[in-house]
Amino acid sequence: MFSATGMAILAVVIAFVTMSPVMAADRFAVVPRDTIYPGEPIDEARLEVVPVTNPNLGGGYASQISEVSGMLSTKTLLPGRTIPMTALKKPYAVTRGSKLRLVVNVGNLTISAGGSPMDDANIGDVIRVRNLDSGQIVNGTVMADGTVQVMAK
Repeated sequence: MFSATGMAILAVVIAFVTMSPVMAADRFAVVPRDTIYPGEPIDEARLEVVPVTNPNLGGGYASQISEVSGMLSTKTLLPGRTIPMTALKKPYAVTRGSKLRLVVNVGNLTISAGGSPMDDANIGDVIRVRNLDSGQIVNGTVMADGTVQVMAK
């Protein structure tokens, strides 16, 4: 009555429908224990891992605490709800108004001075920094050690 191809397709559909809840039970999601507001750092103590019970839940959410811990929230995260990866960002390496070192390398000569960033930035970002001694604003790259490598003009 059915062709071999039709039977194969029917078998795949039946297998998928019957296995979906099993597959969903093997998935886990990280959820907050309490409300986390935008800009707040996410602490490991405020998180828990729960099994995913909704087989229709798409991907894009955090499934391990290590993916979320130490990150900043970009929107309000509600208790018991999955945490979308798009709602997370790395904390800034330097923040506006803080103090840091400006470093200029010219050949073998290295000059450093105190500075204050005009913007928040991560490692590798180019930012504007005010030299605290002269008041002049210069551009530089944020380095991993927290200094700013000033660009030569």
